[in-house]
Amino acid sequence: MTATALAFGDVARAVEQEPRSAAQTLRETTEDVLEVIENAQGYVDEDPERYYQAVHEVLDPVVDFRGFARGVMGDYATSERYRSLDEAGREKLRDQLERFTETMRKGLVRTYSKGLLAFNGSRVELDEDDSREEGSRATLKQLIYSDEAQPYVVTYTMGRERDGSWLIRNLIVEDVNLGQIYRSQFEASARKYDGDLDTVIANWTAEGLDS
Repeated sequence: MTATALAFGDVARAVEQEPRSAAQTLRETTEDVLEVIENAQGYVDEDPERYYQAVHEVLDPVVDFRGFARGVMGDYATSERYRSLDEAGREKLRDQLERFTETMRKGLVRTYSKGLLAFNGSRVELDEDDSREEGSRATLKQLIYSDEAQPYVVTYTMGRERDGSWLIRNLIVEDVNLGQIYRSQFEASARKYDGDLDTVIANWTAEGLDS
């Protein structure tokens, strides 16, 4: 093989391995989700779990569910609180965070999936003028066009991982900040149960998955 061919091969591999930008990650994820919605029209009424699982498979690699869950737990899951605990307390908090992450994953996928069904066939665009990607953070605004006069606006907060990939960390639908709403609900529930996070998580599971 010639030196020129080797050089082209190196360039091709570098391009292939280059991580996607935040905008590209969101565009491709949106395309995959829209395809799932279109395919689900023939079976979702009879088998909604199949639809939820299909959406989950698209979202799981690109959503920071653990970071979202930790943010919702707020002061109960900060690094400072973790360091203040003994080893038994740290192990318990790690277990609580893992269980709550799984709870949030299921709840968010279901909520997101149900909402998306109403937009089947809608045109979705990235608002290039009002989206920002700076350093390890990105704020991307997506416009969903339906029969309404004005498009629905969904704002995604994304963060870049050490490997260069981008993960979604929060959603604002119109003016509704999901992260802030869930955090307020968690704090209210923690007060109700006197800081017993196991009870908070157990009740969140029971209530969240039935909503």
